[in-house]
Amino acid sequence: MTPPARRDGTPEKKKRDSDMFVSNAKPARRQHVDKRERANKKKATADSVARDLGADWLVGDNPKGERLQKVLAKAGVASRRHAEIMIDAGRVEVNGKIVMQQGVRVDPNVDVIRVDGVRINVNEETRYFILNKPRGLQSTMSDELGRPCIGDLIGDRVAAGQRLFHVGRLDADTEGLILITNDGELANRLMHPKYEVRKTYLATVLGEAGNGLVRTLKEGVELEDGLAKADYVQIVDKNQGYSLVRVELHEGRKHIVRRMLKEAGFPVQRLVRTKLHTLQLGEMKPGILRALNSNELASLYKAVGM
Repeated sequence: MTPPARRDGTPEKKKRDSDMFVSNAKPARRQHVDKRERANKKKATADSVARDLGADWLVGDNPKGERLQKVLAKAGVASRRHAEIMIDAGRVEVNGKIVMQQGVRVDPNVDVIRVDGVRINVNEETRYFILNKPRGLQSTMSDELGRPCIGDLIGDRVAAGQRLFHVGRLDADTEGLILITNDGELANRLMHPKYEVRKTYLATVLGEAGNGLVRTLKEGVELEDGLAKADYVQIVDKNQGYSLVRVELHEGRKHIVRRMLKEAGFPVQRLVRTKLHTLQLGEMKPGILRALNSNELASLYKAVGM
């Protein structure tokens, strides 16, 4: 059938389905805005977000910081494009406030950035390592008596200006995991009893231990400086008059594991710290130093409320 003709003689066009939907959008007050004005309005919006965050960055022609999506990409969170999507979705916080504006600039050395509530390490100056401390080394960066110490193993990094230090101590006869960093705030919180960060030890003791030792350590052993309790105890193995015992506790007193086991009647012959919170030695050999991965670091941050 021939479509009806208009008054001017041309056929009337058939309406598309999409033309049937009515837009409820209000027209803009000003339909025509030149590019310069649009850029100025965009800059003003970003500057407003920066002020709300309490930062002293500049967003514009002379920025002091880096764009947030670039910082996230450098930290390995996601590509820049996916970082932008995360920002649009409200998944990114800077200094405790959600940022949904693209183009906000941050200072990675100062600002605290979280994705989905998990803090991300974006400070390129901070360093985090696990060291498997060998037996016989002092837990110091230098020793006045000239004894072998941790500083001897990581001296090249200290000389390079990283100013690393150890978190907590292991006595010279104790081997195993010790955290090396230059993050003072994290170190202080990990050692503070308030956060009850757990450490796990494998102790080779004299004597064949049983359930009695497990019960004693969990109920608590009275020492000269007060009662000491283990959070978890397991007899791993027994052989020819010796036992391998796993002890987990959040205590931080000096020689605490050795003293507890001695008081319980099982003197320690060898002691290895295998775990700090979720950090584990795994297959690391004595003397080896390795960097923490992003998941391990995020777990530490979460444990101490950073």
